[in-house]
Formats: sequence, structure tokens, C-alpha cells
Amino acid sequence: MNDSKLFYIKIVHTAIWLFFNVVIFYLLYAVIANRIDLWVWICVALVLLEGLVLAVFKMFCPLTLMARKYSDSTKDNFDIFLPNWLAKYNKLIYTSIFGIALALLIYRMISK
Repeated sequence: MNDSKLFYIKIVHTAIWLFFNVVIFYLLYAVIANRIDLWVWICVALVLLEGLVLAVFKMFCPLTLMARKYSDSTKDNFDIFLPNWLAKYNKLIYTSIFGIALALLIYRMISK
């Protein structure tokens, strides 16, 4: 029973991860292409909201905390279908990409 609960948490967690990949890479594309539209601001808001959720949960995804109940694995990817190295550096990688996109967005807004 615990294995199936963990499996479903991993599916949901991976789906949310994929969603935020689309959000972040759309944001990056839009600011590089100088296509600043409503979707850019929605993307920024979604990523900031995700950051707020992580801050509230002491830099852990709530799904990770839920998955911890069903696993005692020490691997970084115990709660998501990602390679261990990507799960380990996920926040650093995507925060960096978001930071670059945000810097470009600010540049685009200032240079209008």
C-alpha cells in the first residue's frame, strides 16, 4: 500500500515539475524573443508563488514531505521520477534559469 501511495505522489510531483519547466522555459523564450505579454507575468507570478510555498515549507516541496511518510530512502529522487543528480540540483538549476529570465525581463522593461 505504501509503495502505491509513493508511486502516485511521484507521478503528481513529476507532473508539477514538468509544468514548471514549461512555465520557466516559456518565460525565458518570451524575454529572449522580446514577446512580453500577459503570459510572461502569469509565469513570473506562478514561479514566485512556488517560491513562497517552498519558503513556507523550509525549502521542501510539500509533496516531498508527504512522500517521506512512505519512504526512508536517502536519495534525492525518492519522491520524483528524475535522475538523482537533477533532483539534487533542481532548485539551483531552475532558480538560476528563472534569475536569468527575470534579469532579461527587467532589461526589456527598462529599455522600452
